[in-house]
Amino acid sequence: MRRVLLEGPFYAASALLVVAGAQKVVDPAPLVRAAKSVRLRVPRHAVRLLALAEAGLGVAALALGTRATALAVALSYAAFTAFVLLARARGGVLASCGCFGKSDLPPTRTHALLTGGFSLAALTGAPGALSLELALLVSTTAVAACAYLVLAVLPLVQVR
Repeated sequence: MRRVLLEGPFYAASALLVVAGAQKVVDPAPLVRAAKSVRLRVPRHAVRLLALAEAGLGVAALALGTRATALAVALSYAAFTAFVLLARARGGVLASCGCFGKSDLPPTRTHALLTGGFSLAALTGAPGALSLELALLVSTTAVAACAYLVLAVLPLVQVR
C-alpha cells in the first residue's frame, strides 16, 4: 500500500510528458525560440520529432511503469533541468519552451527544482525504485513543488 502512494508523482511526471510533448508536436515554435535564446539552432522538424518521442515516452511510462521507462522519464527530466539551467546561465529564455502554451516565461530556479524533482520522482515511484523512506521524501517534495506552482504561480500566467 505504501508503494502505491509513491507511484502518483511518477505517473504525474509521465502524464506531463504526454501533454507537453503533444503540445510541442502541434506548435514547435515556442521551443525553437527558446533554443535560439540560448544560442542553440534546432530545426522545427527536429523539435517535432523530439516532442513526439517525449509524448511517446510518457505514454509508454503510463502503460508499462517499468524500471526502464522510469529511467527514461528520469533522464528526460534531467535533460529538461539541464536546459533550464543553461537558459539561466545564458541570460534566460525569451519564450516558453512550449510545455504550457505560448506564455513568455523566464527560466527560474523553481522550474529547475520542479523538473529535477520530477526526475527523482520517476526513479522513486516506479517498480523496484529507491528505498521507501527516500522515495517518500523525494515524492512529497515533488508533489509540494507542483502544488505550489499550480496554486500560486499558474494563476499569474496570462495565456494569449
